[in-house]
Amino acid sequence: MSLDLSVVVPLYNEEESLPELVEWIERVCKEHSLTHEVIMIDDGSTDDSWNIVTKLARQFDAVKGIRFQRNYGKSPALHEGFKAAQGNVVITMDADLQDSPDEIPELYNMIVRDGYDLVSGWKKVRYDNAVTKNLPSKLYNGVNRRITGIKLHDMNCGLKSYKRKVVKSIEVYGEMHRFIPVLAKYAGFKKIGEKVVQHRARKYGHSKFGWERFINGFLDLLSIQFVSRFGKKPMHFFGLLGTCTFLAGFLFTLSLIYDKIRLGDNFGITNKPAFYLSLTAMLMGTLFFLTGFIAELIARSASDRNVYLTEERIGWDK
Repeated sequence: MSLDLSVVVPLYNEEESLPELVEWIERVCKEHSLTHEVIMIDDGSTDDSWNIVTKLARQFDAVKGIRFQRNYGKSPALHEGFKAAQGNVVITMDADLQDSPDEIPELYNMIVRDGYDLVSGWKKVRYDNAVTKNLPSKLYNGVNRRITGIKLHDMNCGLKSYKRKVVKSIEVYGEMHRFIPVLAKYAGFKKIGEKVVQHRARKYGHSKFGWERFINGFLDLLSIQFVSRFGKKPMHFFGLLGTCTFLAGFLFTLSLIYDKIRLGDNFGITNKPAFYLSLTAMLMGTLFFLTGFIAELIARSASDRNVYLTEERIGWDK
């Protein structure tokens, strides 16, 4: 039987919040008659999270669990969750109870009723530290909007809903979970919406993100822009760059030769800094061109990057 909904929950050391979260999801889905599954991906937790997931899977038929052998990160957890999801609509949320399951019905309806490919939550009112999280987040999202052209206020919000086709069409790796709307856009899914969602104060534990995520996020954004445009055709980037650099050096060299012919012995080519700059440019152009060829070969023969060691799975034989 086709499922209405898959709720994908990546988690790392969230033992205190898991029972309350699952009971809340179950209650909301039952109230709105949504057939569903809850896929919990334990990203190598060192606390009692997996034992709790196991108990919840025995208590609730909808709960399924995947346990990584070690900590890989949120993107690999989402990748495995997306790969396993069977629902017509997929919703992701964090396990720390800062995302409210009460948002599920409307996020589901925006996909089914309104025809969105992806809907991202916007935590318009936040309960995080204004200096260490809120201000950097606003700057970060402002840069993202300018570069990607996707008008979202909170691209990194963990609460999102997707058509099943979207999550099956994109590859989430490294730290690219921050840019899933960008991945979806470059995969051809253009109807991306936004919904103001409730942000709840943290009830258990502490935040696992620091300042370094903003630096890494900017680097990841540059990476995804490059890979999305030139990942399948790297020669278009390196070849053009190499050709332009080589031609600039070659033209400088021709001008020096012309001046030597015109001025005779009064003009020493090898005494001019422009001569060495021209040689350097020609050499760099050649190297860029060869880099393009090598990148083409790698792009054509690259194997699957998303291979993760799974220690245990539960709930899949129900």
